[in-house]
Amino acid sequence: MELSEDDVLHILKLIDESKFDYFQLEVGELKITVSKGDPIPISASPQNVAVSQASAPAPQTASVAAAPAQKKEAPKPVVIPEGMVPIKSPMVGVFYVAPEPGKPPFVTVNGPVKADSTVGLIEVMKVFNAVSAGVDGIVTEVLAQNGQLVEYGQPLFLVKPS
Repeated sequence: MELSEDDVLHILKLIDESKFDYFQLEVGELKITVSKGDPIPISASPQNVAVSQASAPAPQTASVAAAPAQKKEAPKPVVIPEGMVPIKSPMVGVFYVAPEPGKPPFVTVNGPVKADSTVGLIEVMKVFNAVSAGVDGIVTEVLAQNGQLVEYGQPLFLVKPS
């Protein structure tokens, strides 16, 4: 099954009118990812049809890219050095390092954290959920990028416990 440009535009219109902020569709070799708000980084080069900006009634834009579907590979496991404790994502969603754009991050590398410290936010369907450190110590590494879609259990930070 092939999608025409009209099909893609119709899909964009439906997404634009919906309450969803993120949508992904795979049809054969074609992969379409739509995000209202921040653009989604695409590692593969665009193929055939790519609509880059679709207007939205709100002051947001929808970024769309069509790329060849890649075979699902298991994500590379993060090697946790001995003596380090990972702070893992408690859910699937979009990870943010700061309380809002332009504000300083909750934690920085070489910065201290307490077990009940908020280290980031994960957004799921416009609801922001705080991620707690769960351990006292010093942040040694930030493993997830701001605005990145993260999976359940994915390490976000490494902490050297105190």
